[in-house]
Amino acid sequence: MKFSVLMSVYNKEKANNLIDSLNSLINQTLMPTEIILVKDGPLTDELDSVISSFSKKYKILRVISLKKNVGLGEALNEGLKYCKYEYVARMDSDDICMPDRFEKQILFFKQHEDCDVLGGYILEFDDQTGQNISKRLVPLDCESIKLFLKKRNPMNHMSVMFKKNSVFNAGSYMHCPYFEDYYLWARMLKQGYHFANLKEVLIKARAGLGMSGRRGSIKYAKCIINFETKLLKLGLIGVGQYFINIFIRVSISIMPNKIRYILYQRRLRNESN
Repeated sequence: MKFSVLMSVYNKEKANNLIDSLNSLINQTLMPTEIILVKDGPLTDELDSVISSFSKKYKILRVISLKKNVGLGEALNEGLKYCKYEYVARMDSDDICMPDRFEKQILFFKQHEDCDVLGGYILEFDDQTGQNISKRLVPLDCESIKLFLKKRNPMNHMSVMFKKNSVFNAGSYMHCPYFEDYYLWARMLKQGYHFANLKEVLIKARAGLGMSGRRGSIKYAKCIINFETKLLKLGLIGVGQYFINIFIRVSISIMPNKIRYILYQRRLRNESN
């Protein structure tokens, strides 16, 4: 089964992080057939140098350049147009794939042809110290995923492999700042597509105070309200759940960053199914 890897990079990414990410794609027990890397606007010289070096060495890497930064959702939509194969694996430019990630996901798809979207657990580590912090566990079967979606994102975006046509038919990524993937999953589940997660760590993801800091602003709080309103309009949550979600999420977003960081790691990340 041939498959594509889809990733996007923008100018604030660190060159060393991109090197780690690309190396983890190359050093797989099952190699991707192609890697589509979208340059979301002009990049730094260091990032361009990394991409040029990998492109020369590995012919499976194809680079798509956008003239200006358009954001993750639009960048992924553009890259998805260039993916040649039905199965597409998402990857972030600062995360690291476990060596057997793709082998496990392709095997699952072979055994479960009805599955449209497949993810798994992620292991978060501190970007400064390299120490493991926590796992983000997600529900495994489709019914549990539907229930979980009412309160939190049931998929770890960077771990997901999906059927390209299923995503296209559902409308692909739409404008919804900070929640483009969550909104896509919501629409796909509403339309009856089948989801699953592996009970396996597929990705090592960078975390730390910087990540939780990006979720602490009035702008982020407004995006929360916008997204929850979309869930309400889709009929995936009721009015009561709508106000509960907004109260909890907005409260967390306006906490001091260190408290929010501790809460994410100790409470929100290590929950079991």
